Amino acid sequence: MRIARYLLLTVLLLLLLPYLVAPFYRVGHPVSTLMAWRWLKGAPVTRQWVDLNAMSPYLPRTVVASEDARFCSHRGVDWSALREVIDDAEDGEVSRGGSTITQQVAKNLFLWPGRSLVRKALELPLSLWIDLVLGKQRVLEIYLNIAELGPSGQFGAGAGAAYAFGRPASELSPREAALLAAILPNPVRRSARNPRPGVRRLAVTYMARAQASALKRCWGGNRGL
Repeated sequence: MRIARYLLLTVLLLLLLPYLVAPFYRVGHPVSTLMAWRWLKGAPVTRQWVDLNAMSPYLPRTVVASEDARFCSHRGVDWSALREVIDDAEDGEVSRGGSTITQQVAKNLFLWPGRSLVRKALELPLSLWIDLVLGKQRVLEIYLNIAELGPSGQFGAGAGAAYAFGRPASELSPREAALLAAILPNPVRRSARNPRPGVRRLAVTYMARAQASALKRCWGGNRGL
């Protein structure tokens, strides 16, 4: 019984740890679990942190338009999109994915890749907490600095822009921002540096979405969405 209690206490502490750590990520340069895993394996990791206000405004605007159009209005979880995914699964249709940017931050910072009901169950309440304690601007800033954006360990907008276009994230054009957004699902198989027709078509679609969407500001200042 004593061993069982210790095990239960350990599990509870592990479950609570992300909630205790998340508020400290209001500042600093967090790393993702994938970055940490690559470091442990001795694999290359390249990341130059770029503050959100120092990025080309086209990048956050295009990423939000392509990845999470209701980013400014939900509270970390887009329940409407999640219901659509569940309905599709019940109808036997291929899941389109319903993760918000905040959910991807929760997964990348504290959980593991791949699909499972256990991970999703942990991810949903954690996303609500992260949205509450960090706010939209910080969530998006973290996401754009931990997302994998290159085929050989390039993480974040700074490293992704340097690898693909040889320029800093502050100088990205609308097309370049859209190309980076287009490779986010799989930067190993998709390339912004040498985009294939499918990636180029996605980039055109994402540019149109970014231009057409009347995205309200998620925060104050002169560089909101």
